[in-house]
Amino acid sequence: MKQSHVEVTERIIEKSRPTRSAYLHRVDAMLNRKKGADRLGCANVAHAFAAMPASDKLRIFAEKATNIGIVTAYNEMLSAHQPYANYPEILRDEAHKHGATVQVAGGVPAMCDGITQGEPGMEMSLFSRDNIAMGTAIALSHDVFDAALLLGVCDKIVPGLLIGALHFGHLPCVFVPAGPMSTGLDNTAKSKVREKYAQGLVGRDELLASESAAYHGAGTCTFYGTANSNQMLLEAMGLHVPGAAFVHPHDGLRELLTREAVKMVLANTKQAQFTPIGKLVDEHVIVNAMVALLATGGSTNHLIHWVAVARAAGIMIDWTDFYHLAKTTPLLASVYPNGKADVNEFQAAGGPAFVIRELIDAGYMYPDVFTVAYGGLRDYGKLPVNENNTLVWKDLPKESTDETIVRTAAFPFNESGGLRLLKGNLGRSVIKISAVPEDRHIIEAPAIVFDAQEELLEAFDRGELERDFVAVVRFQGPKANGMPELHKLTPPLAVLQNKGFMVAIVTDGRMSGASGKIPAAIHLTPEASAGGPLAKVRTGDIIRLNATVGMVNVLVDEDEWAEREVEELSDIKRQNNSHGLGRELFGGMRRNVLSAEEGAITWL
Repeated sequence: MKQSHVEVTERIIEKSRPTRSAYLHRVDAMLNRKKGADRLGCANVAHAFAAMPASDKLRIFAEKATNIGIVTAYNEMLSAHQPYANYPEILRDEAHKHGATVQVAGGVPAMCDGITQGEPGMEMSLFSRDNIAMGTAIALSHDVFDAALLLGVCDKIVPGLLIGALHFGHLPCVFVPAGPMSTGLDNTAKSKVREKYAQGLVGRDELLASESAAYHGAGTCTFYGTANSNQMLLEAMGLHVPGAAFVHPHDGLRELLTREAVKMVLANTKQAQFTPIGKLVDEHVIVNAMVALLATGGSTNHLIHWVAVARAAGIMIDWTDFYHLAKTTPLLASVYPNGKADVNEFQAAGGPAFVIRELIDAGYMYPDVFTVAYGGLRDYGKLPVNENNTLVWKDLPKESTDETIVRTAAFPFNESGGLRLLKGNLGRSVIKISAVPEDRHIIEAPAIVFDAQEELLEAFDRGELERDFVAVVRFQGPKANGMPELHKLTPPLAVLQNKGFMVAIVTDGRMSGASGKIPAAIHLTPEASAGGPLAKVRTGDIIRLNATVGMVNVLVDEDEWAEREVEELSDIKRQNNSHGLGRELFGGMRRNVLSAEEGAITWL
């Protein structure tokens, strides 16, 4: 194992010692109990299994069968979750074959950032993660389950399910993905149409036709954003059936993988292989997830989400840990927005299995960790194959079949990972550098301050941004308005960059996994609404963003900067950020939320 990675792991272990020890103590206390049907009162038990067929009741009462709870994010609004409609019946059928029972314990909400992008609903997106975690806890709180299967794919859904499951750390759990949609209009062509629309060169009809050709069927969106980064990280943590991430929903292999999830979770309940999720997700597994994110140039959202996930298991990480891992973790994948390939092409070139195998063999990941699979993490470096309706795993070629998409650790795209930490007198932020051209790694230009993304879009439409500048988009943090993603800003800024202007964005909001080729210092902490330095910036101040050395500063005289007052968001704008479309219901979360670097957690 690389010494640099060992040192980071040891630091995480040491600073997590009190919280991890307390967490494991709680898990052990829950393990030393009788099965739910034997432990609960008779009325409780009768309620729990009242709607079950008599044959299933017999299994539970007389045969002491394993009862599996399903928590599902199924809905028809999200293309990625629509395939889950018939999963409970598939899972129940497989469970019955092995003498077990299944109950859908509950459903959790699943919203789509693609639908709410730039709309008021987007301001509930980040908080939906903790809502999903609470929904998972409510579903499992009936406390009659011996294991759980978790059905979810997209941005906040997987972290929410995982946080919720870790609060039931005594249960063996397996995540069950549904796969990406088939390839449609390629991402580069789609982006060009968006940029033309931003310039008024094409109309709404052309834009809608382009978007509909890109997003056209069941499954996740095919770019490597937060949803597909989720799947990469679950593979690296050993929480999937190996290789389950990027198989199409309608591929015959998908049902075999789904059925295998039942077999694996049942095996994890047996004494010889008992693996509750709270013990599986340890410090080494969290580091493996962080490394997988960095090695693939994954979503910046996970510098928020996986801090919260780790905290749910009593493990303390922060952006400094990501920074130290990134310095020595090679970039092995080039998937849009970091390259031209989509996740289907990534999968065809070897996908997560190729990356994980390379990272293990080169000493960047810990292979000897618990996983839900029988053979440990090395199983996740193999490819699942359907042979005569039987699931088998095969070794991948030693060399990449397409070096424009995946590479060996000996020949990486970059010697360091795709994410960087930025520090300076504006606070701490992160940048997804893997997609940004090298000649844009350093930007120095006057600030133009906006208190809402709509203000920037309006200035662009008026032709006021035809120059070098750094867009400061503030009051976009979790306390201000739930920290929405600011994707709507990418097309106009890309237009300006393509014209040769030096442009960048500095914000306490999010840009997510599809932030693209614009230099973007995001998640700035402390946020403006918490009195952070971003609230002191004025239009015309010179800002220097240097991703090469990891700095973001406003170049103002120190004495002047110290004396400058912090601006506050106007009452009218604050009201606009907290009312309408249900945003009032999230007021408590906005008040209590921790910073982005602390995982934007609302439940502590």
